[in-house]
Amino acid sequence: MTIAERPPARVGACERAILAGVEWKSRRSASPSNPRVDAEESLEELRELAESAGAIVVDSVLQIRDAPEAATLIGSGKVRELAALAASTRADLLLFDHDLSPTQQRNLERDLGVKVLDRTQLILDIFARRARTREGRMQVELAQLTYLLPRLAGHGAAMSRLGGGIGTRGPGETKLETDRRRIAVRIKNIERELEGVRGTRTVHRRQRGAVPLPTLALVGYTNAGKSTLFNRLTSAGVLADARMFATLDPTVRGATLPSRRRVLLSDTVGFIRRLPTTLVKAFRATLEEVTEATLILHVVDISSPHAAEHAAHVLAVLGEIGAGRIPQLLVLNKADRLPPGEPDPGREISSRVNAPSVVISALTGAGVDGLLQKIDQVLPFDPVTRAQFRFPLSEGANIALVHEMGRVVEIHYTGDSCSLAADVPESLRLRLAEFVL
Repeated sequence: MTIAERPPARVGACERAILAGVEWKSRRSASPSNPRVDAEESLEELRELAESAGAIVVDSVLQIRDAPEAATLIGSGKVRELAALAASTRADLLLFDHDLSPTQQRNLERDLGVKVLDRTQLILDIFARRARTREGRMQVELAQLTYLLPRLAGHGAAMSRLGGGIGTRGPGETKLETDRRRIAVRIKNIERELEGVRGTRTVHRRQRGAVPLPTLALVGYTNAGKSTLFNRLTSAGVLADARMFATLDPTVRGATLPSRRRVLLSDTVGFIRRLPTTLVKAFRATLEEVTEATLILHVVDISSPHAAEHAAHVLAVLGEIGAGRIPQLLVLNKADRLPPGEPDPGREISSRVNAPSVVISALTGAGVDGLLQKIDQVLPFDPVTRAQFRFPLSEGANIALVHEMGRVVEIHYTGDSCSLAADVPESLRLRLAEFVL
């Protein structure tokens, strides 16, 4: 079996894992008021990722160093300490909160005697488990192969294939070169298939664009409650789970605003700090649902002590994928978890994001009506205006259309005509311009 055929390393259910994080002193001195908070937050997030992958976390270690050590990242002394810890806790797996070079990973596995994975490999493993559609599986495979390609390591002439016949004697193509070539070919094939998926999505968006409906993209840090809110607004019944990255495959459903305007809501993959660039590139077709949105609903778990940092990470990813200039509405979710009398929750986040905000609880439904009204106010598409109409009674179909697509506030019947005032989308007002007073 070649490396190209070998499945990527996976985190199995009930594997006992030790978490390892490293804080560099140069970064530590940059925030003297609370030097270890970033490293500890990141390590806690790694714990959630490990548990989402099915591992049991038995211990965690945070080391402070001047600089990374080339051979093992953490140095020989810490390696011996981790080896003793792994033996005493009967750990099967060591998870690093950093990306490891191929040499570092190989040296650590040799010295520790357990499987070693870095943060990127763990996230790729979770994505591989959660992808359900063919497109999602292709995207994950592309990210895994892109990550694996520069990390292949061979054994020189010992793995050479000797040719036969005149002019072919001596080292032929090595196993390493064969693996690299096969992976490169597979990457090109997946990219070609994903381009086809991208073309299909473009056709679908054009078809949706033929009937002018704005698209609202739900984005946010993973486990912020996007899928719960999506279900609340659309009754879609998509998976809503407390595990990180529970939802990968995008879902689009229709919803109706208080103004009677119809919109499309798109639920997307959650973001995370240090989201691997291979994943951002691989999920381009999915993330295009965000870049093509009319309005972004940025969902934030307001009950999290790290809510402001999570919002900042999401903004950074939106900038990376070219969606930074799309109008946003900040949805401060999980208000039911806040202590009673919390003063002005989310003020710091609102000032950072520079967007209007609404406080809700997608779980209980509190504030969702206010969210829909706020969407109506800020949606930069087909704005709602007050219009006065006069229809002959023979125009029953158009009178019904105003009732269906607008909000009638006043109506009078006189003789053979019907006069009414209604809040209607601009597109409907233009469509019925001959009846506007």
